Amino acid sequence: MSFKISLATQYLKIGGVLSIPTDTIQGLSCLPNDVSAVNRIVKLKQRSTNKGLILLASDVKFFADFVEDINLLKQIKVNKDPTTFLVKAGKNINPVLIGGFDTVAIRLTNNKLIKSLCEKTSSALVSTSANISGKNSANSMLKLKVFFNNELDFIISPKNYIGKSSKIIDLKTGERVR
Repeated sequence: MSFKISLATQYLKIGGVLSIPTDTIQGLSCLPNDVSAVNRIVKLKQRSTNKGLILLASDVKFFADFVEDINLLKQIKVNKDPTTFLVKAGKNINPVLIGGFDTVAIRLTNNKLIKSLCEKTSSALVSTSANISGKNSANSMLKLKVFFNNELDFIISPKNYIGKSSKIIDLKTGERVR
């Protein structure tokens, strides 16, 4: 797996779009500060730019550049049941990451692959389901090929995830959104 992680890291660093298994589903990922890669994910998914994307990381320090109040990050822990938190977005965040909202969606995970990629890139990762908007997420290499043809720069095969989306909680109000 270390060879795959090295390749995935290199692709991320040069603006690549990857498909990787996350802690919940097979996802599409890139580095959040790479505007071109983020836009490419939205285009590949045929997704509205008003929906926003999730940031995934193994340590809250990787979210610091994307939120308004870094002190709120102390409240976030890895949950047994994967949980995405909505947090007031920082002023300089890429608008595509937050869609039509003033919050950014962030999820902390102890997934070993995500941890390695975050540490090797010193960044959170964009994470969104590997699908065309409105369709079920890809759960096989065949589905990834059907959805995205040869448009992905690198794929780590689907495996070791729970197969359902995370719940979403507004960190400030505690309200469950999904």
